[in-house]
Amino acid sequence: MDVLTLVLWGLRIAFLLLIYVVLLLVVRALWRDLRAAVRDESTALGRLVVVASPYGQPEAGMSIPLDAVTTLGREVNSTIVIDDDHVIEDHALLTFRGRLWVLEDRAGGGVTRINGQPIAGAAVLGYGDEIGLGGVRLRLERAPVETGAR
Repeated sequence: MDVLTLVLWGLRIAFLLLIYVVLLLVVRALWRDLRAAVRDESTALGRLVVVASPYGQPEAGMSIPLDAVTTLGREVNSTIVIDDDHVIEDHALLTFRGRLWVLEDRAGGGVTRINGQPIAGAAVLGYGDEIGLGGVRLRLERAPVETGAR
C-alpha cells in the first residue's frame, strides 16, 4: 500500500468517527430535553378555576390543572370540554411559552374574551385573568404548591 491509500483510509475512518460523535451529541441533547420535559404531577404549570358555567360543564368551582398545551372547546377530544351553545369544537388554545401564558382564539367573532374584552388572534394572560368562552368564565391561577416529603 502506498501512502496516499493509507491517508485516504485514515480520512474515511476519521470522518466516520466524527459522524458518530455528532450523532452521540444529538442523542445526548434529546435525552436531556426529554428528562427535563417529564414533569412530576406536583409541578403543574397552572390551573383554571371555573368561575361561572351556565350549562354545568365544567362545573362551577372546579379546579383544572393545566398542561403546557391545553385545548378548550366542545369537542370531546379537547383538554377542557365546555358545554355552551356559543363555543365551537376547537374554540381556543392555551399554551405556556417560556414564562407566559398565551390564549389563542380559534373561533373568531369576539366570543373569546379576556377580562371581559373580546380578543382576536393571540393574547398574553397573567395569573388572575379571567377567560370568557361563551357564558363560561375561567380564572387562570398559579398551581397550588404541594408541601410534604415523598
